[in-house]
Amino acid sequence: MRPVKIITDSCSDLTKELREKYDIDYVRMNVTLEGSEMVASLDWDFMAPDKFYQAMREGTRFRTTQVPVIEFNRAFTEYVEAGYDIVYIGCSSKQSGSVNTGNVVARDFIEKYPEAHIFCIDSLNACMGEGILAIRAAMYRDKGLDAQSITDRIMSERNIINEFCTVHSLEYLKNAGRVKASAAFFGNLLGVKPILIADSNGYQTPLKKVKGRQASIQELVKLMKDAITDPEEQTIYIMHADCIEEAKKLEAMVKEAIPCKDTYISYIGPIIGASIGPDAIALWAVGKEVTFSAEN
Repeated sequence: MRPVKIITDSCSDLTKELREKYDIDYVRMNVTLEGSEMVASLDWDFMAPDKFYQAMREGTRFRTTQVPVIEFNRAFTEYVEAGYDIVYIGCSSKQSGSVNTGNVVARDFIEKYPEAHIFCIDSLNACMGEGILAIRAAMYRDKGLDAQSITDRIMSERNIINEFCTVHSLEYLKNAGRVKASAAFFGNLLGVKPILIADSNGYQTPLKKVKGRQASIQELVKLMKDAITDPEEQTIYIMHADCIEEAKKLEAMVKEAIPCKDTYISYIGPIIGASIGPDAIALWAVGKEVTFSAEN
């Protein structure tokens, strides 16, 4: 059996610490500012995260790209020629075209390297939802599963990733075309904060409205407490867009309310950050099957 390399992309928001711990690589998207294109490094090589989000607060708009074909070619060539099969876990196809591009490139590679297997999975998630699936894939690899078996497992687990996120405003997501919500929902947000989830089809969509920032953060904990399964065996991931003090308070609330194994705090990365805006804060964990659909 060929060894397996797990690859994700810039939307997964896996820190260097997590990528090294689980032996995961990622293909890079790009961030564009005033016509200049920069690699969307999850290590923030191009700009410190606090400066990135502060620039957004001051009116700067960062645009983003999907993973370029040349980047898929680079990564697939590196690992296929080294003898690996590949499982690429990409951002939800409802939020990025990268997984579709990956599939096209993979088909070309399989013709050139018929002994190789490359699987491209639409995670139906983004940020740490995508990241958790990549971590789970790496854990299956370390248990000895082959690329096909890992893909089958991850495909069956995409809707048990539970995300609960709150933002000050939906305008960033709306402008980026990254949120699916009715006009009625957008029409009455004065004084209230939306709670967002990744729905069963992979859309980033509002679930409900809560009055006030503090109440919305408390609601994240309530929703996760109800949704999480086997918390004693899990890490709950807390991701934020440059609101570290609120993230620490949220962590304390999580630990008080949910008997989880561990918590992990980090920044929302540049691609998701450019779409969701500063001061977003969210929780991720494995839990009940997500059945809510914005299309219903």
